Formats: sequence, structure tokens, C-alpha cells
Amino acid sequence: DPDMPFVPSIPEDQFILVEEGDPTVIPCRTSDPGAQVTLTDNLDKAVEALYDPKQGFIGNFPAGSYTCKTMAKGVEFKSDEFLVYIIRATSQLPVEIEALKTVYKTGETIVVTCVVFDNEVVNLQWNYPGKVKEKGLIKLDDIKVPSQKLVYTLTIPEASVKDTGDYECTARHATKEVKENKKVVITVHDKGFVHLEPQFSPLEAVNLHEVKNFVVDVQ
Repeated sequence: DPDMPFVPSIPEDQFILVEEGDPTVIPCRTSDPGAQVTLTDNLDKAVEALYDPKQGFIGNFPAGSYTCKTMAKGVEFKSDEFLVYIIRATSQLPVEIEALKTVYKTGETIVVTCVVFDNEVVNLQWNYPGKVKEKGLIKLDDIKVPSQKLVYTLTIPEASVKDTGDYECTARHATKEVKENKKVVITVHDKGFVHLEPQFSPLEAVNLHEVKNFVVDVQ
């Protein structure tokens, strides 16, 4: 089609996630397989790369924006802009879950964190008793220094007994079929309690001037 030399791209194709060091494809395809196509960067400089009209430009590209150009009937056409993002990712998916405490009283705030190491882009999902009622706030902190980690924090304000149960986070790799999940069990009591274990009998005898210790373990 000389009026549309580049095959229209869908928005999902214009954002390209690639792992550090891996080759990728900038998918500007032509309707004419014999068309001469040039790839340019955000400074409008030509970029050398292998071109396949059925796929696009193939190579190791730095992060940035790229555009394809071609000529049809003496008129220059530009493709959509393609944005390449370089992500740090490992083939493994190290995940840890942590709760400052696992026993709460009604009215307290539950806080659970799920940490993903050495991966910049993951899909993380929480499963917990209050999820159906959309109870809970989720915050993400992307920490780069001294090492890469994503810290997802789930906060449940005004906890009730119904918030007792399994708190599970599942992380999925951005580019590989890898997933990892971790779980912690949280218990919420209606009210606090104290458990006493006295290490003496209900009736104790002592001699005059004798010193005797009465020990109680408190939980």
C-alpha cells in the first residue's frame, strides 16, 4: 500500500521491554517487502541493524526512542515512535515476605512486605482475606542502591478477626515464564490476653527469715 508503507502498530508494540544484554526487535514492518527502510534514534541519527520486513529491525539497542523511515513514490514516511526500555532481570526470581509481627489485636494496622530482588519489572499479586472487599493499601518502593530490589508493602488498617488468614504474594517474571510465591499466616484476636505460668503451688510454706522466690512466666 503506497499510501501506508508501514503496517500500523498497536500501542503494546510501541513499548519494548528488553533484558540487559539481550537482542530485541523494533517492529516497524512494511507493506512492501522490497522497501528500503532506515532506523533512526531520538537524535535523528541512522542506527545500523539487521532488517527483516516481516519482523522489523533486529539487534541490541540502547534504551531510548526509535523511528523507522522509508520512501514511497518520492514521499518520505515515518513509522510510529518505538520506546526501548532496558530492564535488569535475572533468570531466577528471589522473593521474600516479611511481617513485623504475626499476631494482632482488633483495631491495629497489619503491615506485610514482599521484596523482589535483582529484577526491575515484575507482575506482583497479593492474596489475603480482605482482598475481596478491597481492604488494604499497596505501596511500591523501587530501590536501586546498594542493590536492586522492589519492596511491595500491604497495609490493612483497622484489622478485625476476619483479617485472620494467609497473606500471600506471587511475583511473575516480566519476560520469562517464571513465578515465585511466598506466604505468611496472620492472626487477629478480638482483644489482647495475658497467659501466666506460675512456677509455684497455690499454697507455699516458708520458714522464719527464709527468703523464697516466686517466679511467674508471662506471655
